[in-house]
Amino acid sequence: MTTQHIASLTKDTAIAYLIKNYANYNLWANTTLVNWLKTKPTALLEQTVPSSFPSIKLTLLHIWQTERYWLSILKKEEQKTYDEFNGSVEDTFKALLNTSAELCHYINDMTHDDVQAKTLIESPWFQCDFSNFEYIMHYANHSTYHRGQVVTIGRSLGFTDAPMTDYNLYNIDGKEF
Repeated sequence: MTTQHIASLTKDTAIAYLIKNYANYNLWANTTLVNWLKTKPTALLEQTVPSSFPSIKLTLLHIWQTERYWLSILKKEEQKTYDEFNGSVEDTFKALLNTSAELCHYINDMTHDDVQAKTLIESPWFQCDFSNFEYIMHYANHSTYHRGQVVTIGRSLGFTDAPMTDYNLYNIDGKEF
């Protein structure tokens, strides 16, 4: 899986460039994290630990579900339910990476006007009418937050070799991904 290269600044505004780069970064970071987790025993990825989500698998499912939600918002599609998922850890990896890739490709195809356009959200939890770039920054930051939780949960399970997934590292080395 590879990310699309971002259009040069002569084609995109700085905000569109940043947003597309952030979508690419999110895919790279999720892929890096999943590749690391694939080296760990499946039983440990499902082990209950004290955290906001009780296992690595459930934290990854939350990241996936949230990215799926924001993709539906950006595409102005009906939101899918989440109750249907009962897959394995490997299925969780695939679902997360497929949605991250779809988000990445969708955002990379957005025009400057698409990035700047406002989208009204009326949900049971909140109502807002922000520019799409704010939603994109939110989903990417949300995923980053929970990737940090995965690393912390992993540490409590004895994993001491977590990969670095910082945005700056992506900008230096990850774009070759």
